[in-house]
Amino acid sequence: MPFNRYVEIGRVALVNYGKDYGRLVVIVDVVDQNRALVDAPEMVRCQMNFKRLSLTDIKVDIKRIPKKATLIKALDEADVKNKWENSSWGKKLIVQKRRASLNDFDRFKVMLAKIKRGGAIRQELAKLKKEVAAA
Repeated sequence: MPFNRYVEIGRVALVNYGKDYGRLVVIVDVVDQNRALVDAPEMVRCQMNFKRLSLTDIKVDIKRIPKKATLIKALDEADVKNKWENSSWGKKLIVQKRRASLNDFDRFKVMLAKIKRGGAIRQELAKLKKEVAAA
């Protein structure tokens, strides 16, 4: 499968470092070979190094350096937030955030659930082995 995540105007990216870590941004202009001008509905437009961006498969159809209202409208029409939350990458990040917000008692309950699930799996496996041995 060929590479298809290019740095281009309208490409949605995830910030992987810095004060905007974890935020989805849209590339609105390419400054040079190392930096892009990025924007998002709830942030101020700024330059960002490509090393701080992880490109996604999502692309928005916009012109170069659009106004904020145009960008927000294009993001809504492309349903970016919903596409991101339904992608495997987005789901994984949601689970990571949920796990990071657990308190001690919640982690304890998760541990007990894992032990219970493992016991049920072992019992079913033992039944299957017994049936195979009897046959």
